[in-house]
Amino acid sequence: MKALVKYAAGPGNMEIRDVPEPVCGDDQIKIKVKKAGICGSDLHIYHSDIAIPVNPPVIVGHEFSGVIAEIGKNVKDFEVGDRVVSETAFSFCGVCDYCTEGYYNLCNERRTLGYWYDGIFTDYTVVPAGRVHKIPEGISFTAAAMTEPLACVCHAIYDLSVIRAGDIVLVSGPGAIGLMAMQIAKAEGAIVVVSGLTHDLERLEMAKELGADYVLNVQENDLIEFVNSITGGYGADVVLECSGAAPAIDSALQAIKKRGYFVQIGLPGKKITFDIEKVCYKELHFSGSLGSRKHSWRTALKLMKQGKVNLEPLANVELPLEEWETAFNRFEQKDGCKFMLIPADEQLNCS
Repeated sequence: MKALVKYAAGPGNMEIRDVPEPVCGDDQIKIKVKKAGICGSDLHIYHSDIAIPVNPPVIVGHEFSGVIAEIGKNVKDFEVGDRVVSETAFSFCGVCDYCTEGYYNLCNERRTLGYWYDGIFTDYTVVPAGRVHKIPEGISFTAAAMTEPLACVCHAIYDLSVIRAGDIVLVSGPGAIGLMAMQIAKAEGAIVVVSGLTHDLERLEMAKELGADYVLNVQENDLIEFVNSITGGYGADVVLECSGAAPAIDSALQAIKKRGYFVQIGLPGKKITFDIEKVCYKELHFSGSLGSRKHSWRTALKLMKQGKVNLEPLANVELPLEEWETAFNRFEQKDGCKFMLIPADEQLNCS
């Protein structure tokens, strides 16, 4: 089968290769990939500038939806043909303080699908049965393929911040993650401001269509002045920073109120400089966010099932797996919102 492989450490070193179809273990589930989403971390793997352990040669990719093709002999509660998604934490120790308290996303021994274990930019992938979740009826494979990033946003919002009805929430960065964060904040009854740059105009328009109360091009409007104007000068109650850009982080620190919740979701991919004294002077609840937990996945699927979030419009670019370089380049240029790669085998089935 065809697969996108990171074949060696270092920048680049990624190509389509012929690889053997994976074998399903006794406690595993083999899944036929239907839709595969590109994550910003996939680009970091390509550029070799990510701190999460990568073990080349490895098939890249971790955001996907699919159908069960085979189950191991010890697996219960699943059947061949079930529509499913899978968590990305392929393995973790299970005994450290983080694991036993439900924070396996922070386990030092966590090894990730598409980083350490073969991922999903291919026809079939194999994962532990304990990581698999069934897709509720009525959710498309396209929307379901975005469960993983939605689960990450659920972790950031529900575990690391507090959003109350009527709160002013600033979502910095209108990419797919930002648009998901905006919709969850709206589901909690918040008034949401989504900020971006001139090259984000299409994404900002999408934010408005998906329910944002205000959208702001910060290259044409003063973010601090605007937030102060709608908060009586206090600032935003919550900031969900999804861009990972140093200027955006600095502006958001100015725009948040004292004792507000600031969650850094976007990864800069490099060391950045920001005014940490504002965290002190404002007594902020300042958190970073990494990955997701099991309950984050359950929450994400519930939000989709209940129609609280609409992910379908985000996936506005779909390309064959063989065109991964075009997709990666367009992703970096922000020429689209959420990019989906279609495996070679699935292309044949659709033709």
